[in-house]
Amino acid sequence: MSLNSLLFQALDGLAAASGLFFVAAGLSLIFGVTRIINIAHGSLYMLGTYVAATLANHIGGALGFWGGILTTAVLIGLIGAVIEVVLLRRIYRAPELFQLLATFALVLVINDATLWTWGPEDVLGPRAPGLRGAVEVLGRYLPSYDVFLIAAGPVVLIALHFVLIRTRFGRLIRAATQDREMLGALGVNQALLFTSVFALGSLLSGLGGALQIAREPANLLMDLTVISDAFVVVVVGGMGSIPGAYLAAVVIAEVKALCISIGVVTIAGVAVNVSKLTLVAEFLVMALVLIARPYGLLGRAQSMVRALAEPEDPLRPAGPALKLLGAAAVVALALLPLLARNSPYALVLGIDVLIAVLFAASLHFIMGPGGMHSFGHAAYFGLGAYAAALLVKWFALSMPPALIAAPVVALLGAALFGWFAVRLSGVYLAMLTLAFAQIVWSIVFQWSEVTGGSNGVLGIWPTAPFDNRAALFWLTAALTVVGILLLRTFLFAPFGYAMRAGRDSPLRAEAIGIDVKRVHWIGFTIAGAVCGVAGGVFAFAKGSISPETIDVSRSINGLVMVLLGGIQTLSGPIVGASVFALLQDTIMRQTEYWRALLGGVILLLVLAFPAGIVGGLGKLGTAWRRRP
Repeated sequence: MSLNSLLFQALDGLAAASGLFFVAAGLSLIFGVTRIINIAHGSLYMLGTYVAATLANHIGGALGFWGGILTTAVLIGLIGAVIEVVLLRRIYRAPELFQLLATFALVLVINDATLWTWGPEDVLGPRAPGLRGAVEVLGRYLPSYDVFLIAAGPVVLIALHFVLIRTRFGRLIRAATQDREMLGALGVNQALLFTSVFALGSLLSGLGGALQIAREPANLLMDLTVISDAFVVVVVGGMGSIPGAYLAAVVIAEVKALCISIGVVTIAGVAVNVSKLTLVAEFLVMALVLIARPYGLLGRAQSMVRALAEPEDPLRPAGPALKLLGAAAVVALALLPLLARNSPYALVLGIDVLIAVLFAASLHFIMGPGGMHSFGHAAYFGLGAYAAALLVKWFALSMPPALIAAPVVALLGAALFGWFAVRLSGVYLAMLTLAFAQIVWSIVFQWSEVTGGSNGVLGIWPTAPFDNRAALFWLTAALTVVGILLLRTFLFAPFGYAMRAGRDSPLRAEAIGIDVKRVHWIGFTIAGAVCGVAGGVFAFAKGSISPETIDVSRSINGLVMVLLGGIQTLSGPIVGASVFALLQDTIMRQTEYWRALLGGVILLLVLAFPAGIVGGLGKLGTAWRRRP
């Protein structure tokens, strides 16, 4: 490819970078001040695209297009302010990750509200009035609208820089980013500041979505796609750095454009299709940046932020009552196949719930006691599932050896990824785990000769004696119970105390001789192996697997299960996974808009139990016992 072609693709990449920068800048502002990991930020971007396209199509002309874009940005900003006042303000004292659960519920509600309003079909916007032509650049024609977008990014960057540096509002934002509690002690109205910042961030997201109507249609998949890319940009640039967000957006957009322009190259006589890397380019960039610069390109170590949530009680071994309840649950699991002979679906649902429980328990092992927040736990679930399935497909192994291989492969993957991940902390660690998960997903999706690509692996059925639902249920129950007991054994062994010490006070733990990174790495590996067991059972329970097994939505569902039950309790992931799986199954069969209904239920649970279901019930029980 010629140099002119590469430069032209680079210019096209700059146009894409502007839209990505708008949503990432808003996300960075919101996180910097409120410390909320706002998954619903992508939903506001999606709403901006739908609203702007509707206004442009119905009003028409320059007023409908350009006026619609400005109106949309203001409207989305107001919606963001309402969300902050009505919902998020009520849960600022909840653990930070629990606030993530509330924004996830908003994603479900907004997605179905969009489906109800605009329907399932994509909504196309008109071409931009006054910018419908093209400009000749390097012997090719670049759309005039792309030239406008290339200029819009730096203009907004300069405007934001001026606001943050030269205005009192900007100084308050920077002060809140450093120490928001001290800012409140100085008499600043934090509630008003939080609402204003959330509205500004939402406005930027809505503007980014509105400006895309002349480049791409509005669709219902934009929310999670955009928020994933936006998180990558924010982390690569450095949390809280607006110039870093723009630099990262440009770098990622240019890398993608470069992959597309290069196409197929020959390396050592082997043809390599570089264009396939576009599916995972941003995650490769993020992984490399975080390994080399743990706080991003222009970021710096986050200052200590005092948590508003109540301190976490120490973990305690199960008492007689809890042991009795656990024994009763095991007996109930053993009797369920006998009691549900006339209801085969009950066993199918039971297997799904047990797999979800084991998945959530393994995630909680590193999130709760380990303090390592993972957004990519589905990678080890998928590694276990594909290891079992491929051994059956390519080597004709029976079910037992395939199930044994599942945790081994997942353990190796977790050991490799964990070695890099545990050297980071907080959001940076979480995003690096997401990057590794997306790399695994990309390999599975594109290595069709081995994994079947998008079609997946079919015909992976249990072999005797587990080739009937009752036997498979008993096997799943046994593996789940053993997995949970194994995790509990680790937690109350010296290793578990060392892992919690490294979470609560790394410096003190290091001072008394604990190798915190090594302990967390081992914990990360153990969690990956147990998760691999769940993936292996999943492959045989469903009879087939596909790249959706490793999709980011599964990792998010795992987070929801852990947070819904309560991250500060050992029984939280068990209850949270069971409730989430049952709610999802029940609601999906009731209405087409099951996501909104599920999101509404989650929001009610969030408001009723800010510490999770188990944590909330525990506090109610404690308050009841203390009554005079």
